[in-house]
Amino acid sequence: MTICKKATVALLSVVLSFSTFALNLEQAMDSLSQAKAQGVVGEQADGYLGVVKNEGNATEIAQLINQARKAQYQKVSAESNVPLSEVEKKAGSKAQEKTPAGQYIKQQGQWLKK
Repeated sequence: MTICKKATVALLSVVLSFSTFALNLEQAMDSLSQAKAQGVVGEQADGYLGVVKNEGNATEIAQLINQARKAQYQKVSAESNVPLSEVEKKAGSKAQEKTPAGQYIKQQGQWLKK
């Protein structure tokens, strides 16, 4: 096998191994309460999760859940004839209100422990 083929096989093996470590939405949802309790993700005023500390799977959890939230917000927006930005803002406000003490919310660009 040539060096180029060996490198391609090695690269393909690495790429395929990453997909086995990737989370799916269900796993992200299952991990969310723990991630919030650990202070690695928090609720933002725009209705989406933000990464407070880039540790573990925080970024991946936030991305997957934010994708699902956006799809839901778009559905609500279309069904209710309310602009997406208003749906996001309302959802963000509710999420921050529901956030338990000790977890993080982002207000005016700053992460605050509630």
